[in-house]
Amino acid sequence: MAFIETVADDEATGDVSELYEADRARLGYVPNYTRVFAHRPAVYRAWRQLVGEIGGAMDTRRYELVTLAAARRLRSSYCALAHVKILAEQFFGADAVAELPSGLDEADAAVMELAEQVVADATSVTEADFERLRRLGLSDEEIVDVVLAAAARCFFSKTLDALGVSPDACYADELDPELREALTVGRPIQR
Repeated sequence: MAFIETVADDEATGDVSELYEADRARLGYVPNYTRVFAHRPAVYRAWRQLVGEIGGAMDTRRYELVTLAAARRLRSSYCALAHVKILAEQFFGADAVAELPSGLDEADAAVMELAEQVVADATSVTEADFERLRRLGLSDEEIVDVVLAAAARCFFSKTLDALGVSPDACYADELDPELREALTVGRPIQR
C-alpha cells in the first residue's frame, strides 16, 4: 500500500481519527492517501482547503478534465483513476471518457492540453497558449484556474507516488476493465 507505515484504524486517535472518520462519512472507507497523510494531518487539511478553493472557483466538469489531463501526464494512476471515475459517472459514459480529449469541443481540448503542458514543462507555456484560450472564450481568471489545478495536482500526485501509495482496491471493481487498464498509468491498483 505504501513505503511507510500507516496508522491502523484501531490505533487512530485525535486528528488522525477525525480524518479517518471524515473520509468514512464522505466515501464509506479510508483511502490509502489519507492513511499516508495521517503522518501530517495539518498538511492534508491544507491540501483539502487548497483544492476546495481551486475547484470551487471552476466548473466541476472543467476541473475534472484538467485534473485527469494532469494526472495522466504525471503517470499518477491514483489520481487518474479517481478523476476518470467522476467524469464517467457525472459527465460522460465509460466509453467516451476513455477517449478524452477526443470528442471534446476545442476549448475543453485546449484546457486539457494546457494542463499537460504545465505538468510536463511549465516554462514552455507561452503568451500564445493563453491567447489561444482567450480566443476560445476563456477569461484570464479561468486560465489561472486551469494552471492552479494542474500545478496543485503535481503536489498531490507526486507525494502519493513518491511514498509508494497504491490506488485503492475499490477501483478494480468500480471501473470498467478497459477504462481501468487505460488509466492505470503508473502504480498498480492495490490488490
